[in-house]
Amino acid sequence: MDKSKIKVLVGLSGGVDSAIACYLLKKEGYDVTGCFMRNWDSIANNDILGNPSLNLSKCSQELDFDDAKKTAEELNIKIMRVDFIKEYWDYVFSYFLESYKHGFTPNPDVFCNKYIKFEAFRNFAMKNNFDMIAMGHYAKRIDKDNFTYLYKADDKNKDQSYFLCQINEEQLKSCLFPLANIDKPTVRKIANELNLSVAKKRDSTGVCFIGERNFKQFLENYLPSKQGKNIDIVNKKELGIHEGVLYYTIGQRKGLNIGGGVKGYTMDPFFVVGKDVKKNILYVAQEKDNEYRFSSKALITNVNYLLPNIPTTKFECNCKFRYRGKDMKVTVEPCDENSCYLHYDNYEYITKGQIACLYDGDMCLGGGTITKIFDKNGKEILI
Repeated sequence: MDKSKIKVLVGLSGGVDSAIACYLLKKEGYDVTGCFMRNWDSIANNDILGNPSLNLSKCSQELDFDDAKKTAEELNIKIMRVDFIKEYWDYVFSYFLESYKHGFTPNPDVFCNKYIKFEAFRNFAMKNNFDMIAMGHYAKRIDKDNFTYLYKADDKNKDQSYFLCQINEEQLKSCLFPLANIDKPTVRKIANELNLSVAKKRDSTGVCFIGERNFKQFLENYLPSKQGKNIDIVNKKELGIHEGVLYYTIGQRKGLNIGGGVKGYTMDPFFVVGKDVKKNILYVAQEKDNEYRFSSKALITNVNYLLPNIPTTKFECNCKFRYRGKDMKVTVEPCDENSCYLHYDNYEYITKGQIACLYDGDMCLGGGTITKIFDKNGKEILI
C-alpha cells in the first residue's frame, strides 16, 4: 500500500523521542500528524504538595505542549491536542493509589500504556479517521504467521517493552514503533542535525504524565502520613520512627531515619523488607543477616499473554521483575488463563504490586501483577 495514504497519529509529547518518531515516519512517506495528550490537571487533582511546577509561570505540561507545537512546526506536520484527564484518573491513578493503600508497589506506566496510550488515544485516532497510531517507545513489533508479536528494541539500554506487556495484540498491531532499530545516541544525533529545539531536552522522569515530584509529599496529597515504628524483623527491636508505612518500598534503604552505628549493630545499611499496613509497622533488616529479602515463588494475576495461544503447561523463560532489573530465569506454572505461579531460585526483593514481564529471548510473552510471594519452603510471605 502507498504509505502516503496511511494516516498515522503520533503521540507527540514534547520530547526528543516522539519528535524523531514523527520525523522517521514522515521520511518513510507516511501521512503524519502529531497529537499532544494532556492527562493530568494538578489543580483539579489536588496535586499541591511536592509539585515544583506550581512555582512556574506555566505548568510543566503546558511547557511540554509548547515544545510539541514547536516540533510540529519544525517538522512541518499538523498537531492536535486531546485531554484524557478523567480516563487517567479512573484507570491509572486510582489503581496507583489503591495499590499503595494495600502496601503494594505499583507501576503506573504499564497501565498508562494499556488504558491511555493504546486504548483512549487509539480510539481517538480511529474515530478521527487515522489508520495507525505511533509512539516514541523503544520497542519492536514483528508480524509473523498471522500474529503480531512484541519484541525488545535494538537499544537494550532504553528498551521499553516491559511497560507494554499489558497491551493486547489488537492494540499492538495498530501501532508503529519508529525507534525499534535505533539507539538513543542516534536519536539525539538526528535531532541535532535537524536543529530541532528539543534536541538537547532531557528525558522526562517521574510518574507517567505527571512528572517529577517529591514523592513522599506527592503521596501525602492523597494518602495522609501516619508515623509508626521501624522494627528489625530479625530480633524485633524498635529502630526509630517512620513517616508513614505507605511511603516506603521493599528494598528501599534511603530515607529510613535509621542512623549509622546503631547500638548492637554493624555499620551495614538497613533495608525495608516488609510492611504491615494495618499495624503501621515498617520491617527492616541489615543486608548481612537478611533472609527476608528472598523469595522463591510468586503468584501472578491479571496475566496478559502476547501469544496466539495461552499456555496451559509449565514452561521456562526469563522474567523482568522491574524495569531496570535483569532478565531472571523462571519456571511458569499456569493456573488458568489469567494467573500463574512463577518458580525461581531465591531472588531478592520481589514484591507485591510489581509487574512481572515474561520473555523468550527478546520476545515479550506478556506479563501480570505480583499478588503473593512465597519463601523457599513454600510459605506465603505476608509482610
